[in-house]
Amino acid sequence: MQTLTILGATGSIGISTLDVAARHPDRFAIFALSCHSKIVDLAEQCRKFKPLYAVVSDSSKVDELKKLLELDCPDTEVLSGVDGLSFVATAPQVDTVMAAIVGAAGLLPTLEAANAGKRVLLANKESLVMAGPLFMNAVKTGGATLLPIDSEHNAIFQCLPPDYGNEKRGGVRKILLTASGGPFRTLDLDALPGMTPEQACAHPNWDMGRKISVDSATMMNKGLELIEACWLFDVSPDEVEVIIHPQSIIHSMVEYVDGSVLAQLGNPDMRTPIAHAMAWPERIDSGVSSLDIISAAQLDFEAPDLERFPCLALAMKAAQMGGSAPTVLNAANEVAVDAFLSGQIGFTQIAEIVSAVLNQAENTEPSTLEAVQLCDQQAREQARELIPAIA
Repeated sequence: MQTLTILGATGSIGISTLDVAARHPDRFAIFALSCHSKIVDLAEQCRKFKPLYAVVSDSSKVDELKKLLELDCPDTEVLSGVDGLSFVATAPQVDTVMAAIVGAAGLLPTLEAANAGKRVLLANKESLVMAGPLFMNAVKTGGATLLPIDSEHNAIFQCLPPDYGNEKRGGVRKILLTASGGPFRTLDLDALPGMTPEQACAHPNWDMGRKISVDSATMMNKGLELIEACWLFDVSPDEVEVIIHPQSIIHSMVEYVDGSVLAQLGNPDMRTPIAHAMAWPERIDSGVSSLDIISAAQLDFEAPDLERFPCLALAMKAAQMGGSAPTVLNAANEVAVDAFLSGQIGFTQIAEIVSAVLNQAENTEPSTLEAVQLCDQQAREQARELIPAIA
């Protein structure tokens, strides 16, 4: 029996994690669930799974959540803020932490789970994008087990040789990171500036939250995944190739020096990588239907168009720069995407803001969490200052 904390339980990854856990009540017990502000959804999850703790990061929602839980979940204690998230990520009773908080907000509790030696199921790519050296050092010194949840990184993990790591490459030549291309892959370039948040969030294959859906439409998400892959698998940016695969059936591939290419295939359903990581090294039922390869009929591949997807080009640039550049990239992107979703800027202006901030920021080597957070804060301020001028 694994005791499980889910950070970001009301998001798409959290919901899928609970779905898998519910299929295996003999294997998984829910210790804690968290959300930012969706307390009605969190309360409903608590009624079903009876966690010991419920954490709302928005402290103003604590009393309201307590009221929602007082009748049906009297034994569920309500915590709040960063302290509450850190507690449920590091408590001695916890075996596994699903790190599914979106964005920079997930860095601290995920880092603390690694320091505490937990089995960390990493869906929060920003932890590695912002603080790769710090995070990987925490995994090593804390004795944590790090398992990737992004479908692409989980696919790569499955395709790597068993002895990969610890300076052993196992004959690996490069990683092939697949991308769907999002909803605007074939759209006329002249139409991109007029795309709305609703159109950007209408992903053709995946059901995701609004922020990550926009990142998929700009392909910034793939750029962040490239940076994440470099840290997870100890490779350089030059050893990762991004390939557009519109069907989202091949989730990524690994090429070996003998010419072999191993691929992981499956239906586009996040319960597959989630179940894989939850049960690893075993396999359990995820609830995902079998892949009908005959119906799929055709698998297409193409190189990404960097004119269409300037955010991917910016992420590639930040990956090559290293240092604080990925932190700056992520911070500026989060501010720009939020501005787009709230109607302050247009779709193509996301890349304009990120580019301007990345070009004007000093590239440093942040060696502490405080230095990373300061860099993140400064980049956000610079991005916010640009919004009125660009809008």
